[in-house]
Amino acid sequence: MKKWTVGMPDRRVISKLMLSCGVTSLTAAALAQKGYTSPEAVMESLSADELSSPFLIKDMKQAADILNAAIDSGERICVYGDYDCDGIMATVILYSYLLETGADVTYYIPERSEGYGLNRDAVKHIADDGVQLIITVDNGISAAAEAEYIYELGMKLVITDHHQQGDELPRAEAIVDPHRRDCMSPFKYLCGAGIALKLVAALDGGDYTMALEQFGDLAAIATVADIVSMTGENRFLVSYGLGLINETDRPALIALKEVSGYAEKPVDSQAVGFGLAPRINAAGRFGSPKTAAELFLCEDYDEALPIAQELNTLNERRKSAENEIVSAIYSMIDSDPSLIRGRVIFVCGKDWHHGVIGIVAARIMEQFGKPCFIASEADGEIRGSARSFGEFSVFSALTAASEVLEKFGGHPGAGGFTIKSGMAEDFRKLLEKYAAENHKQMPLFTVTADSAISPQELTAENIEGLSALEPFGAENEKPLFYVDNAVVTGISPLSGGLHTKLRLRVGTENVEALMFRCSPQSLTVGINEHCNLIVTLGVNEYKGRKSVNMLVRDMRPSSFEQSRYFAAQSAFEAFMRGEELPAAYYPSMLPDRSEVVKIYKGIPDGGISMDTLYLRLKDPSLNYCKFCTAAEALRQLGLIKLSSADLTVERVPVTAKADLNSAPVLVSLRGKTV
Repeated sequence: MKKWTVGMPDRRVISKLMLSCGVTSLTAAALAQKGYTSPEAVMESLSADELSSPFLIKDMKQAADILNAAIDSGERICVYGDYDCDGIMATVILYSYLLETGADVTYYIPERSEGYGLNRDAVKHIADDGVQLIITVDNGISAAAEAEYIYELGMKLVITDHHQQGDELPRAEAIVDPHRRDCMSPFKYLCGAGIALKLVAALDGGDYTMALEQFGDLAAIATVADIVSMTGENRFLVSYGLGLINETDRPALIALKEVSGYAEKPVDSQAVGFGLAPRINAAGRFGSPKTAAELFLCEDYDEALPIAQELNTLNERRKSAENEIVSAIYSMIDSDPSLIRGRVIFVCGKDWHHGVIGIVAARIMEQFGKPCFIASEADGEIRGSARSFGEFSVFSALTAASEVLEKFGGHPGAGGFTIKSGMAEDFRKLLEKYAAENHKQMPLFTVTADSAISPQELTAENIEGLSALEPFGAENEKPLFYVDNAVVTGISPLSGGLHTKLRLRVGTENVEALMFRCSPQSLTVGINEHCNLIVTLGVNEYKGRKSVNMLVRDMRPSSFEQSRYFAAQSAFEAFMRGEELPAAYYPSMLPDRSEVVKIYKGIPDGGISMDTLYLRLKDPSLNYCKFCTAAEALRQLGLIKLSSADLTVERVPVTAKADLNSAPVLVSLRGKTV
């Protein structure tokens, strides 16, 4: 279960936006909930129709002048990129333009094993190649030592980046980064490829016509992939680029769309984020980023297709590796449930692929609703990635544990770290110590609906109006809506039970809904039962007939009381961690034998979701904390098996009589009630 919040946008503001902006009620509700109270505010943030002058970014003119002079004088130039989608697209944009101008240009994209950004070995290799000027894209702002080395070797450096400035700026001929403290440019949230596109425009005198026509598609892909703010100039860049992608004659994109399943489908920002970009990123994770660069530098479809197919294969390897690690983590949790009962989750494995550790951390975080730190030991080194949410800062937690770390970095929501040899358990303890000292009440992973929706609003026209908010992305996420008191009229498994298809009656409307990564037995409601949902909305069209469909983000029975549920869950986990609770809590947590037996007998053949089991028992005397205690006693006695993969419980065949009173959790609780 996840915590829900439902927005209550001002109805007067909704009416005002509907009248003044000509949008549907759902669109107006989403805008109002995001804080837009006037048509002027909507236009300013969501209706960007141009890019500001590239020369408004600090040092942009100097960078353009230096590059143009290097082109004219025949200096050998190296474009130095990064191994993720943004870095690859930025490299292709600038390298392609310089090549077309007749420049003596090469490019270098480090392998993931080399680490992010400039490194001395690569710089030496570039110098040995006769390069006189290095220009970075999507990196460089923090490379002070490497910049000095570049000058020691007799080369010059121009930096273009979009990351935050550190305490000092590196030595360079020009440093183009909107996040420089002395940069007064109006829009700060471009990705690396967006900066590269602006540099191309600056090299062309500041006119965007050529830059957008040739590279707007690549900049759009990078903008979506790098999860930068989808507001202001980025909205224009992605909207323009999506138009190019859907009408493309670029061989690389024709081939990539084909292998991604979008050859005959319209490509929107979600298709880029979940279809095209992962395949580009897979090159840097499981192969070489140069493969992706070669694809986008390819000018012939017959040459592009096998490269795109290779990226698709690498992406399948990425998904397989990701699923293998997640399965391994599930097995570890099944053997030791304490791994998910801490304030944070820390799991350390062996020889897990570092290219997907961050993705795995995000998945585990969302499933179990806790900040997640995932590490893997390989060749004597323990490296990891972390993801968080709410007020729990990954960077602050890593700082608190820095005494056992070789290095670390990041920001509140994510970070990377390397643990000193033999200190993984110390790292876990320091994370827990930080969490306990700074978050007496840990933040709950929350699903937030923009607004409740009435049955009357479930029309194709109303839902299609949400397209006015596209493209969706960071800070302009696709709206979520709350559906109250729907009736489940049908449940069907999809993909062998991996996913679920629902038929629902909302008021007098009948709609279909999909729940991904949720099996039918994991549902907390059954046929003819009432439920509440948080959903995204879409429209299907078949033979000219349009119908409403939903993608379910979360679902629960209409009678569910979340405040009591989460309070009980928190108390149970605190008890299992050995933390002291108010004395009055302990008696209410201790189940009697009949209650434990009732829970055991309530488990059907084939298993059931833990939450579903609790809700279906419908026993007012059995609070959730007592339920968890009873289930833990049964697990400790080997009478049930809990699966963290889908949060289900199964009975284990009994071969001998078990002494319920011997369960450690009950022994411990009884000691607290004396």
